[in-house]
Amino acid sequence: MNINCKGKLIDLSTPKVMGILNVTPDSFFDGGKYNNETAILNQVETMLSHGATFIDIGGYSSRPNADDVSETEELNRVIPIIELILKDFPETLISIDTFRSHVAKKSIKAGAALINDISAGKLDNNMLTTVGKLAVPYIMMHMRGTPKTMQQHTQYNDLTKEIISYFADRIAVAHKAKINDLIIDPGFGFAKTTEQNFELLNTLELLQLIDQPILAGVSRKSMIYKTLNSTSENALNGTTALHMVALQKGAKILRVHDVKEASECITLYNQLQSN
Repeated sequence: MNINCKGKLIDLSTPKVMGILNVTPDSFFDGGKYNNETAILNQVETMLSHGATFIDIGGYSSRPNADDVSETEELNRVIPIIELILKDFPETLISIDTFRSHVAKKSIKAGAALINDISAGKLDNNMLTTVGKLAVPYIMMHMRGTPKTMQQHTQYNDLTKEIISYFADRIAVAHKAKINDLIIDPGFGFAKTTEQNFELLNTLELLQLIDQPILAGVSRKSMIYKTLNSTSENALNGTTALHMVALQKGAKILRVHDVKEASECITLYNQLQSN
């Protein structure tokens, strides 16, 4: 279960951590926190030292009801950050969190290693062919609608079955576009209610039928803090609890705000598996 990132083979048979670096002013948890070079580099250094294999950079907030951001604004947010990070930490494997093919292309050209698309190519018809030509790993997520409208699309007959069917369809299209390295993200919080998010986590092992590495992104999300009558700031303990469940049900990448805690969770999980 390897993916090729800039000529480096990453073995996903052992779970890995993807650290989140939001450079949007309106992200649900750390919006506006990393708005200068020092803060960005300090955070990246911390995440790398705590065990992050990937750093995921997003310039377009995908939280529910998020405002639209122009392509130019998105590029202005992410390209300088990619260049800044690689200047100081040249070995960093950067994932660009975008649904726009042009942003993806420019980001890979600037040195990013993989593409993380919340829409699985559905919000930009050129995305999959672009990724195929770039020959980089591609993370495709399950979502309905757009970030602004997704919470109006939470009606399912059989949630997990429909997600599996969605991925079967998108993977077929991706293979036609000659994308070799695929990762699936079931999209916790995207066009799903709190109850549906827990149903999805409870049946996550069924997604292993798709035979692609699974990324789980539950970090500090509302499914945790709403259930605990808390806030995203106080959702780390709940996040760690659900991370262990995700690992036990087959997740190979944890996309997180708190790398140290996620890395510790993986170490403990690996120890459990080895006994």
